[in-house]
Amino acid sequence: MMSAVTILLPVIVAAQESNDSIAIHELDEIVVQAPKVIRKADMDVLYPSESAVENSKNGMQLLNNLMIPTLTVNDVMGSISAGGQAVQVRINGREATVEQVRSLLPETIKRVEWIDNPGLRYNGAAYVLNIIVTNPSAGGSLMLSAQPALTDRFGIYSADVKLNTGKSQWSVGTTYKMTDNIKAHRDYHETFAYPDGVSLTRTELPLGGSVNDSRASAWLTYSYIKSDTTVFYASFKGFRNISAKERYEGMLRLGNDESDIYLDNGNGSQGTTPSLSAYFEHHFPHKQTLVVDFGASLYNGHSFSNYRELLPESGKVLTEVSTYITDCNQAYAIEADYIKQWNMKRLTVGATYNANRNRSTYRNLDNNVFHQKQDNTYFFAEYFQRIKNFTLTAGIGTQYSSFHLRESNQGNHSWNLRPKASITYSINSNHRLRLGFSSWQTAPSLAETNIAPQQIDGFQWQIGNPNLKTSNSYMLNLRYSFSFPRVDGTFSVRAFTSPNAVAPHLYWESNRLITTFENSRGLQNIVFNLSPQVAIVPEWLIAAGSIEYRTERMKGSGYSLCNHNWSGNAQLMLTHYGFVLSTQYTKSARTLYGERISWQEDLSIISLSYNWNKWQFGAGMIMPFGKYDQGSRLLNHYNSNVKHMRVNLRIPYISVSYNLQWGRQKRGAQKIIDVDTNADRSTAGGR
Repeated sequence: MMSAVTILLPVIVAAQESNDSIAIHELDEIVVQAPKVIRKADMDVLYPSESAVENSKNGMQLLNNLMIPTLTVNDVMGSISAGGQAVQVRINGREATVEQVRSLLPETIKRVEWIDNPGLRYNGAAYVLNIIVTNPSAGGSLMLSAQPALTDRFGIYSADVKLNTGKSQWSVGTTYKMTDNIKAHRDYHETFAYPDGVSLTRTELPLGGSVNDSRASAWLTYSYIKSDTTVFYASFKGFRNISAKERYEGMLRLGNDESDIYLDNGNGSQGTTPSLSAYFEHHFPHKQTLVVDFGASLYNGHSFSNYRELLPESGKVLTEVSTYITDCNQAYAIEADYIKQWNMKRLTVGATYNANRNRSTYRNLDNNVFHQKQDNTYFFAEYFQRIKNFTLTAGIGTQYSSFHLRESNQGNHSWNLRPKASITYSINSNHRLRLGFSSWQTAPSLAETNIAPQQIDGFQWQIGNPNLKTSNSYMLNLRYSFSFPRVDGTFSVRAFTSPNAVAPHLYWESNRLITTFENSRGLQNIVFNLSPQVAIVPEWLIAAGSIEYRTERMKGSGYSLCNHNWSGNAQLMLTHYGFVLSTQYTKSARTLYGERISWQEDLSIISLSYNWNKWQFGAGMIMPFGKYDQGSRLLNHYNSNVKHMRVNLRIPYISVSYNLQWGRQKRGAQKIIDVDTNADRSTAGGR
């Protein structure tokens, strides 16, 4: 759920930038000619250099060329992350997808706001990246790009057109990402411990497999801007998950010297999500602003999981499990905020309502239907003030969360407070200290509460728990920002706790190992992060990256576990005479949740591009060095396992981009707030 506008972000005030747009003025300063990085009380503001814009043909490339140390931008894979965690991306304050970022013209990006301690407004997002887009000088634009692989069915293709008339702007675009039948295999080792003390060890010897992840999206947007008074924005978007699935084959070698068993295991999903968004903003006299945002989405799709064990010689089937779930889920949200601004202070109050209506049909359970209803209501107030070198922010919110399962007549509801506070001390223009505290709540998901039993393999099952309670999270963040000649960066220490985090819980019932969910006894972690950017040769050779150390502990029924590890990313970019040579490497953080340590992609990429007029030509390779790895380790007493997903991603690719601009173009509508209308969906259980 998106909460309301925080006073930590810029507020649109009544000031005229041109005869067809509403300008953005920031409370603490107006920058005319700014250095590359401006340290503000609540964010880092980055102004793209001329060379970064010239060497970019879309928004993703520009983000990559900015070399934000903590940020990992992967235009090839279509992802934006930081410290192994997802980054909430926004365009002019409204939440956006990677596809929408890719459709941005680099020339229209005025600045990028990097917020590494978002807190109250963003519902617990670890990081927020807000891209501010301003008036281009053309009345229309056409963007085309293609990035096909040379050896595999892999690639990204996109097109976007913007047209203007009067105070209005129309935009239509589409993007297609293809990942079709990429070779993969799985390394899997597990040990089961039965209640009577007997144990069974199984090692999966991989025979092969494949990964599919193809998707397409299209959008039509309309915006109207009346100078200094009114902004209206509406969009209709469609997203199609064409094919997202994994399939693995292997031989199960048993520790009790029995015959090997052939294993065929696959899972995936497919679905369509149309969505509608409408936004209204009006400025009143005496620096008052009213903002309303509405959104709705509908998800129709299915998820599946197939698991089969058989004896290779006789072909006798030992275990065969098939799960198939169809969803018809709806999401609605509305938010309204009032903002009052004075000379050095600001007050914001608001309210948000989110509703989810979920309907799941289990074909493998005689087409049994399950309904879940979720409602969240949030009220808040925030106050901001500057006093000389100090910036103070304080806010309080209260959230009502409820969910109900129709078939079992079970559910839960709760009221929770969400305080937030921060203080920033500007030592000088190059050094700044900030201490912040934030809190948020997370309601249990559809999969965690649904009582429909899902069989995973011959003796493993998953069943939701409708008695779960909304979990609370609290974060304390200390951050030091520094700027020296040729070196910029941050050092931060982040402490996090979630005393009743929802986590899996395993237990034996007869001869079945059941995975359900519980409100645990808590997760705590401390993360140290150093993120520098070094201009080795200014405007030519730049290095950036981050190194992170985390230590964490989690407790639940029958366990108390600790975890600590190093992670990070590194990027080197050489720019000269229109050529850009870039290489990056990411080692994902190994994070603990419940009794599982998991990690995202360990990935490397190298690319070379050349810019010529409206064209860009490039070539590169995914995984030129290292080994792709994504996986997890389960440390449960009854089931301990290690899984490594290995994908053959040593793939060369080429890229071609074309940008055309003409006439006089309006700036797209700039939303201050953005409600969350993501429809929930079921997930078929799997190994």
